[in-house]
Amino acid sequence: MANLKSLAKDTAIYGLSSIVGRFLNYLLVPLYTHYMPKSSGDYGISTNVYAYTALILVFLTFGMETTLFRFANDDEAKPDTVFSTAMGVVGTLTALFLLLLFGFIGPISEALGYAAHPEYLLMMATVVSLDALQAIPFSYLRFQKRAIRFASLKMLFILLNIGMNVVWFVVLGKTSVFYVFFINLLCTAFITLFFIPDLWQIHWHFDTSLLRRMLSYSWPILILGIAGILNQVADKIIFPLVYPDKTEANVQLGIYGSCVKIAMIMAMITQAFRYAYEPIVFAKSKDADKTEYYASAMKYFLIFTLLAFLCVVGWMPLLQYIIGADYREGLGVVPIVMAAEIMMGVYFNLSFWYKLIDKTIYGAWFSLAGCLVLFAVNILLIPKYGYWACAWGGVAGYGTAMVLSYIVGQRKNPIPYPMKDIALYVLITALLTALIYLHEERFHLGLVSLTFNTMCIVLFVVFIIKRDLPLSQIPIIKRFCRKSK
Repeated sequence: MANLKSLAKDTAIYGLSSIVGRFLNYLLVPLYTHYMPKSSGDYGISTNVYAYTALILVFLTFGMETTLFRFANDDEAKPDTVFSTAMGVVGTLTALFLLLLFGFIGPISEALGYAAHPEYLLMMATVVSLDALQAIPFSYLRFQKRAIRFASLKMLFILLNIGMNVVWFVVLGKTSVFYVFFINLLCTAFITLFFIPDLWQIHWHFDTSLLRRMLSYSWPILILGIAGILNQVADKIIFPLVYPDKTEANVQLGIYGSCVKIAMIMAMITQAFRYAYEPIVFAKSKDADKTEYYASAMKYFLIFTLLAFLCVVGWMPLLQYIIGADYREGLGVVPIVMAAEIMMGVYFNLSFWYKLIDKTIYGAWFSLAGCLVLFAVNILLIPKYGYWACAWGGVAGYGTAMVLSYIVGQRKNPIPYPMKDIALYVLITALLTALIYLHEERFHLGLVSLTFNTMCIVLFVVFIIKRDLPLSQIPIIKRFCRKSK
């Protein structure tokens, strides 16, 4: 129970920075979709370039974030030595990447469709390199349980980024996608400076023997990470390459990219949970009650992601105003993308069985299988169904990886997940979602529909409280009840 309380506390801190930060970043979506018209395709370009940077970031970090947790908790190695070795790997890869891109920017920009604007790629290459170098210090903050500093730096970046975007777009009238990338570069470089004092305090020691062990552990995580990120961004990379109308491709990708922002509430919750959960899992790996803890964590993760799903679906009449009116035609994909994100979160929870027994190669195979399914759906169906194929491709890809991980995991390292409880919550969520959509389709009454949807959400919350989260067990309420007696 103490570990669950620690998980809840750290998730709240990480979640606050993640959720509040993403919410603040949502303010950029109406800004961009208002000042960058749909017909310009600029938002589509931004979506496409950021997809490439997300993929490159996985290559540059080389699985060292998770590897750091695994070996920093190992009695055979000192945490600072693990950190130094991880930074050596990431620093080397980053330097090689920058040399390659700056040396061959001409042919690379032409191959990716940006021959007229190689500066887009140069700026974002620098940004992703700085992000990779920041990733290991950020992970070390998580290992040290310095959640406040972690959250503060993340929030500082977001606030600075938003402020500069408002100045450039609204005050100065600079509305090109160029400034989106330029501002990101300035803010990322600024945040990097804050790690200098921490780096000075590290006792640097590069251990070649430890390096071999870490690389042996991390390369399957790299494959896992590549497949995992492709499941998230491959549709945005593939779309301009296979969509029949090349001129219209960036326009349609802009619609899809803006609507997906609403669905990213699931990514926020999963990310916040991961930041808190990952260090605890490795620290708890030797405890006798570890399997019961993992099973309970899965259940509560799913309960609250399903609640978030209902909130987004139910409050869509309000959330739609996050994006500009020209882009709202794609809102139908939001529930589909959210369902895919839930599957990704479940897959993340399931993944620890092979990480804890140092069999990360399993994760690589599961993610590759999911990635192949996603690629097939996107390549075959985008030409006919456009961004709808992107949304369903995510469900197919994550669903494949999730099912494979569960089946094999229960054979190799069984965990008693409460499947009946999970199935019950999924069924109730599906029924309430159907009621919301049926009511909306029949009445179209705005405020009345919003009220009805909120009642459905409240019913779900009441069910959670009655069945699995009695209010009397919440510490603050518990103390209040004791005082009142």
